[in-house]
Amino acid sequence: MSRVIVITSGKGGVGKTTSTANISMALAKQGHRVAVVDADFGLRNLDLILGLENRIVYTALDVLSGECSLEQALVRDKRQPHLSLLPAAQNRMKDAVTPNQMKDLVGRLELNNDYVLIDCPAGIEQGFQNAIAAAREAIIVTTPEISAVRDADRVIGLLEANDIKRIRLLVNRIRPAMVIANNMMSVQDVEEILAIPLVGVVPDDERVIVSANQGEPLVLEDPGNITSKAAIAYHNIARRLDGEKVDFVDLSPPPKGLLARLRSAFSR
Repeated sequence: MSRVIVITSGKGGVGKTTSTANISMALAKQGHRVAVVDADFGLRNLDLILGLENRIVYTALDVLSGECSLEQALVRDKRQPHLSLLPAAQNRMKDAVTPNQMKDLVGRLELNNDYVLIDCPAGIEQGFQNAIAAAREAIIVTTPEISAVRDADRVIGLLEANDIKRIRLLVNRIRPAMVIANNMMSVQDVEEILAIPLVGVVPDDERVIVSANQGEPLVLEDPGNITSKAAIAYHNIARRLDGEKVDFVDLSPPPKGLLARLRSAFSR
């Protein structure tokens, strides 16, 4: 049986779509057949992050209306042939699809894929209900900000109420130096509040923005030459989803330079 995982948060702007793109690509690089579903009807962005926007001909709504087959709507990634995208319709509203229709689409994708990842829209309205309808697992993405964590807590309750019990936490955009200075919540703080298992910690990294703008997920880098801690973190999340026990990346701030050390020593 394939695994159907919804990636959600409640709050917008915390990195759900970027995380979906990188985790799905990392799973595909591990040899799994992966279908990724953009459930954000009206505001699709997953195609941009994956760099597949120019290859979209049909969307999920075209499949549901009978205008094309599911196979025709799927966009295959030429860089990673194990990955395919089912795009959302950009010119329709979130209520254009029902939860039962989403279950039908995902059920058909399950037949030929090891993983089906669903990129959930922000909020907890109809788009959220559609995205979680077919899911059996969830990854909650949050940044270490009190508003994002509170929204994540609300979403966890809604997922559990919809009988999704296997829920894991991804803490995104962590800045270790700010945590040490007590200017940012720590990963442990977030874990304690949300009380769900941790699947990954992704550091704040400007290369995430660059890769998103270029449509080249970070995990496409040659594994032997990866320098981005964010890319390593996404690879490790995929490995943990696959059942591996992987240590978390050391996100400690780099050692201070000699001059900074001398200044701090004489300032005591």
